[in-house]
Amino acid sequence: MIARVWRGWTALDDADRYERLLRTEILPDIAAQSGEGFRGAEVHRRPVGKEVAFMTLLRFVSMDAVREFVGETPEDAHVPPTARSLLRRFEDEVVHYEVIVDTRE
Repeated sequence: MIARVWRGWTALDDADRYERLLRTEILPDIAAQSGEGFRGAEVHRRPVGKEVAFMTLLRFVSMDAVREFVGETPEDAHVPPTARSLLRRFEDEVVHYEVIVDTRE
């Protein structure tokens, strides 16, 4: 299993809208585009000063499944235009981890 980790930050006033966008559009679109290799997502949220930080963790069965979703440069962040409009800043690259323990199973 591969965990794909990315972070972005919104203004305080945009955090609820961004969360709603994630729930209703972005994550369902990722699931639809990713094929059989997608195994779910987690979104973490916390206030940081005058911003709200979001961390997404997408799970894929393999790096091949990640490439099926994002293409041949898996480190590139996938940030749709609708998300960019609500984010103050975001990471241009994601980090991938091999999941070695998962107590949810």
